[in-house]
Amino acid sequence: MSIAAGRDLILKLGDGAESESFAPVAGLRTRSLSLNARTVDVTHADSPGGWRELLTGVGLKTCTVSGAGVFIDDAAATRIRQLFFDQQAASWQVVLPGAGHIEGAFLVAALDYSGRFDGEAAWSLSLASAGALVFIAS
Repeated sequence: MSIAAGRDLILKLGDGAESESFAPVAGLRTRSLSLNARTVDVTHADSPGGWRELLTGVGLKTCTVSGAGVFIDDAAATRIRQLFFDQQAASWQVVLPGAGHIEGAFLVAALDYSGRFDGEAAWSLSLASAGALVFIAS
């Protein structure tokens, strides 16, 4: 993966249609993606040489996405807020610059609003994977 600008990591929300279409929902100023896989330790008294043994392919996989910025419009703000209050999974797409994109169901796990009295209102959100995700290389 070559060097890419952070601004190119884009968060898009699906429209829920049969043939899903994705559109950016916010002007993100900061963003991050974290992929994790928990291991399953099966070490026992007879493990060769006392070395730790891990099962492969059976651990819990999770993905979290976070970002902060401003909403593109009121409709995007309303939709994300409603997804949070309903705790309804929605299809999201995370574009990874120079690599491809990750697509799948996410829950809005946290939604924070902030703002200075002399500046714009801003928000931050955290998404938690709510099912199997697919990586599609570019």
